Amino acid sequence: MIGLQGTKELSDSKIEKRTIQKGLLLEFHKDSERSLLAVVERPDGKKNWVVTDQNGILSSIKPQQVTYVVPGTMDFDCSRIAEFLEKAQDLLDPTILECAWMELSEKDKSVTVEEFADIVYGSKESLESYCAHFLLSRDIVYFVKVESRGSSIYQPRPSAQVDELLRRKLAKEAADKELEEFVHLLKSAKALPLGSKPPKNSWLMEEKVKQKIESLQAYAVDVCNDEQRRMAGNILKAMGFARTSSAALKLLINVGYFPVHVNLDLFRYDVQTTYTEKVLSVAEELLVDCPDSDKHVRKDLSNLRVYAIDVDEADELDDALSATRLPDGRIKVWIHVADPTCFLQPRSILDREAMHRGTSIFLPTATFPMFPERLAMNAMSLQQGTDCRSVSVSVILHPDGSIAEYSIENSVIKPTYMLTYEGATELLYMNLEEEKDLRILQEAASIRAQWRRSQGSIDTAMIEPRIKVANPDDPEPNINLYVEDQTNPAMQLVSEMMILCGEAVAAFGSDNNIPLPYRGHPQSNTAVSAFAYLPEGPARSVANISVLRAAEMDFRKPVAHGVLGIPGYVQFTSPIRRYVDLLAHYQVKAFLRGESPPYSAGDLEGMTFIASMHVKVARKLHSNSLRYWLLEYLRRQPKGRKYRALLLKFIKDRMATLLLVDVGIQVTTVVAAGKVGDEASVVVEMVHPRDDILSVTEIAQDTEE
Repeated sequence: MIGLQGTKELSDSKIEKRTIQKGLLLEFHKDSERSLLAVVERPDGKKNWVVTDQNGILSSIKPQQVTYVVPGTMDFDCSRIAEFLEKAQDLLDPTILECAWMELSEKDKSVTVEEFADIVYGSKESLESYCAHFLLSRDIVYFVKVESRGSSIYQPRPSAQVDELLRRKLAKEAADKELEEFVHLLKSAKALPLGSKPPKNSWLMEEKVKQKIESLQAYAVDVCNDEQRRMAGNILKAMGFARTSSAALKLLINVGYFPVHVNLDLFRYDVQTTYTEKVLSVAEELLVDCPDSDKHVRKDLSNLRVYAIDVDEADELDDALSATRLPDGRIKVWIHVADPTCFLQPRSILDREAMHRGTSIFLPTATFPMFPERLAMNAMSLQQGTDCRSVSVSVILHPDGSIAEYSIENSVIKPTYMLTYEGATELLYMNLEEEKDLRILQEAASIRAQWRRSQGSIDTAMIEPRIKVANPDDPEPNINLYVEDQTNPAMQLVSEMMILCGEAVAAFGSDNNIPLPYRGHPQSNTAVSAFAYLPEGPARSVANISVLRAAEMDFRKPVAHGVLGIPGYVQFTSPIRRYVDLLAHYQVKAFLRGESPPYSAGDLEGMTFIASMHVKVARKLHSNSLRYWLLEYLRRQPKGRKYRALLLKFIKDRMATLLLVDVGIQVTTVVAAGKVGDEASVVVEMVHPRDDILSVTEIAQDTEE
């Protein structure tokens, strides 16, 4: 049976002139893509007609749907349509069009359908006329249809136009063939078992295949251009899928191009997860030969007991702590910070690369360092038991916790301990005599926290989740969940020392008129005591955070940091993973050498702005990825598992935000009773990580076992 395509409609006037009547054979539009032959049965109202089509189906059609009335077919029996179409197949030779065009274009002659039939078939009978109509109405190369006095006239196109249309036709046929072959590849890969799918790089080896798979990827991520959208839509249609981003994602997962848990944000935000060969080459050169220009002025602090405390999976170790008690009873602490500037020059290739990354990106599945890995995680990082180049900020505290004296100097340290927060907390609880320096650090942290509270600091400590996914490309990867209570003694110790370092560096910058990225935060209009009625912990922290004002930055002088309760603050302790910290190091280090700072206040402002844009993306990436894996963790838990929840705030009426204490994720649901700070029990009703759906329901307390 002939696969008929749609053609242009005849006008009502033309239909009327040809007078449709019972028994005529005609062609009509069935829908936008199909035309069918049918026999007229009877009128249907004033204008419409009931017909029986080639499939034996009765339909009512409008005159506008009629595309051709076959001449000489009075009283045509609908049972003969199949035979008519079969005979037509033998006459439908597309090469006829080219031959006829060559002859008619030489004479510059236009023809009716019937005249064309007489020229190519030597007959104007119904079958030949229909075949002539079929060829001409579907032709997109040789003839163009024009209207003349109610009749369809076909005019041969100019040679130049035919050449161009032939070129387009051949290109389309080639594209259609490529699409067909690509769809075959997709279907073959989709049918393979999970362990036998083709590797991702196999889809990127041939340019034509690469373009199509990348169009699907761009469509799945919803960052495609018009050409990619068209191509992806055609592929999905050919595969029998809806033209949606979720269908494209599912297809890419099913053929093995994407793992089940692919992080689409990496593509959506165009995150650079690798380094160019040029950058890697420069990094390797530094690893081989990097003389220390500050060697002659570094103070040897390798005799100090040095504690590096961080999360257990930390790759970049850029700060450590020491402490001692002076003869007068005051406490002296050192915050030792890794010194990456001894490897770098301002405005160098590595420096520009770091600025345009802004920060290291930490995801549950991977870490993407701000510097090439071998440089960041080895040469630049502090290493246990090894002489390490550092910048040491020492502070002597008054008994009330305020700063009495401070100094900043280039140093050499030899880290004694590399501790996790859990390990450091355990050492503190053990209260060992040989670890008295660690206890002195804890004492310093305690009096610092008291002093900052006296200056109006605001408690923002929360319960924060951390997730590490060991094998993220597996369909069911291992998820390791850690829930951190920021009131943990070791975490508070480290936090206080980092804040102390930032205050000391800000004072150093102010005293010596050094342009630095000074951070400030105006105190809230709401007094800290306003939320004193709430229990200490997440509920009070959420209330405090809700009334905070926007942060501020200045690059010439310190700005009061009301949230931290200190007169000035400069981030300084993470120069390997935060570019703005590195800028502070450049400025301070230049002053220590007796040189002018490499950057003016205006320079710092511009570079901080660039870095901050990338930091925002990194935070969004981290937040989205963490939430996805928390939802995936919850999805795998036994149905009906009860979770302890803390009521953080009410949104409207009894709709509230709760914190699942054992997971560290916030949820929203209706609670029957209780106030902010109270505990409740909830059960997870529904969770879909990919769609970011989490639904929980409160369980009445008296129903619990």
